[in-house]
Amino acid sequence: MENITKPLILSSSPHFHSRYTTEQAMKEVALACLPAAAAGIWFFGLQALLVMILCIAGALASEYLCRRMMSKPVTLKDGSAVITGLLLALCLPPALPLWIAFLGGAFAIVIGKQVFGGLGQNIFNPAHIGRAILVASFPVQMTTWSPARGMLANASTMATPALVDATTSATPMALMKTGAMDQLPALGQVIIGQVGGCIGETSVIAILLGGLFLIFRKHVDWRIPTAYLGTVLVLTTVFGTVKGYGMMYPIYQLSSGGLMLGAFFMATDWVTSPVTKKGRLVFGLGLGILTCLIRFFGGLAEGVCYSILLMNILTPMIDRYTKGRIYGGSGKEGKPA
Repeated sequence: MENITKPLILSSSPHFHSRYTTEQAMKEVALACLPAAAAGIWFFGLQALLVMILCIAGALASEYLCRRMMSKPVTLKDGSAVITGLLLALCLPPALPLWIAFLGGAFAIVIGKQVFGGLGQNIFNPAHIGRAILVASFPVQMTTWSPARGMLANASTMATPALVDATTSATPMALMKTGAMDQLPALGQVIIGQVGGCIGETSVIAILLGGLFLIFRKHVDWRIPTAYLGTVLVLTTVFGTVKGYGMMYPIYQLSSGGLMLGAFFMATDWVTSPVTKKGRLVFGLGLGILTCLIRFFGGLAEGVCYSILLMNILTPMIDRYTKGRIYGGSGKEGKPA
């Protein structure tokens, strides 16, 4: 048999060593997700918790089966499948049927990660791949929203889940899409998360707690969320002024939908985002522009998921054109001086 070996790739110094293992890093990411997950359970009840459990179960089961079928080491212990399933659940409706949640976790792992070779080799954010497939496959179920009535209210009606009310519960994003600014809930409700929407996307406070923790622990670079949110703020201010929506329109745009969760937890994915500092700023700028284009002129009220997936495609090109000069070289090609 022909002896095939992988080439050893060496990069230029300096090198940086991290004391974190993948498993340790994933544990801290899971910890950062807890505030948003807890807020989702509090506002939407035990159904939200069940959606999280089934998404994680689908992710774990599909990763195990894929690794065994490909005769590769099973990598469940690194925690990446759990994070994928949890992040997917946070951007799903709380009233979603549990079997669809399980399928979403499987889609995220199989199509979003394992077909590319596993962790570290995927080109798209796996959680958003799973969400995009579910939106295309089950559009009715993926746009059925439960009102945020609190865990106690939901617990008292567990025998008859509030699926009828969910079909008439409009999210802030849907109201802004139709121009019904006078029907928007109070800004305080939007900030704390007492509005209709996806499980982990409604509470700005909870998401900020987790996002700032990731930045503090250096798992996330501040450049992507800052550039992303800043771009959306500027563009929505201009658009809102032209449309006469009032001064609060940009604040509602920032606080509603999946923007906050996407900016801190999805767009900053280590594998699918740029590695250069300039590239991360460009990445965030592109995300903001695409999100606003979809929200303002597209057929969807929300644009975060698709903007992130589209920018994932451009990540290699962004890294290529924003890389620094090789130490000891001159010019962009890094030729010896």
